[in-house]
Amino acid sequence: MTFQDEPGEGQEPSLPQRILCDTAACLRFFSRLPLPRLSACDNPAALPDFSAIAWAIPIAGVLIALPAALAGVLLGYTGLPALAVGLIVTGLLAAVTGALHEDGLADIADGFFGGATAERRLAIMKDSQIGSFGALALIVSVGLKAVLIATLLERLGPVSAMVLVLGSEALSRCLMAWQWSVLPAARPEGLGHRFGCPDQAAVVLAAVATLVLLIPSASLLPVPALLVALVLSAGAAFAVGRLAIAKIGGFTGDVLGAVQQVSGLVFLICITG
Repeated sequence: MTFQDEPGEGQEPSLPQRILCDTAACLRFFSRLPLPRLSACDNPAALPDFSAIAWAIPIAGVLIALPAALAGVLLGYTGLPALAVGLIVTGLLAAVTGALHEDGLADIADGFFGGATAERRLAIMKDSQIGSFGALALIVSVGLKAVLIATLLERLGPVSAMVLVLGSEALSRCLMAWQWSVLPAARPEGLGHRFGCPDQAAVVLAAVATLVLLIPSASLLPVPALLVALVLSAGAAFAVGRLAIAKIGGFTGDVLGAVQQVSGLVFLICITG
């Protein structure tokens, strides 16, 4: 199979190709969405290099959340209770990623609060079985997200509510990339070693992309409320990162998943409260 826009040998891909390829790589890594090869520079079999492509993580976050948002809009105009729609949207958000980030939140809850040493905490986090702390963390986070989404549906209507949900998904993934870039790795052979850590330029571009993606949300919220939500979400991401350093000496994939979950929840709390 050939592509008409395929660059010649030794030729760099065009900017649209680069955007498409980097976003596709992030989508394959963070979701269960089946994506065929999209461009000449897109190699589905290649390991992603997040030192270069992390700028596209917020874009991928919006695309990952889009099926849940579309379902929320459609169901929001039915007779279903808002809380039922909120639960369905929350479930779909998790399903598209294979509950990747929810699993991370549960693992750090079990590990951070169930182990006495860094080594023991890391061992607990690698265990596939869920413990009491992890179960409680999931109950609270899933229930709270569903209630917050339901509240937005009742106050603003389905379309506006889902626009804000998409904004929270973009922002939380940008904050995840930020913490990934600044935290040391807890395991030398872990995520950063295998897939690279986002460099400063990639994080700056991710922040720019996130600001663009937040423009629809900004049109629905007072500027002071949006600024408070942004600051507190960043503070929540920073707090999870500091806790990870204190408990295990740095980040793992589970820590990054928890950053995404917690910062996204804080954003929804701020814009709902």
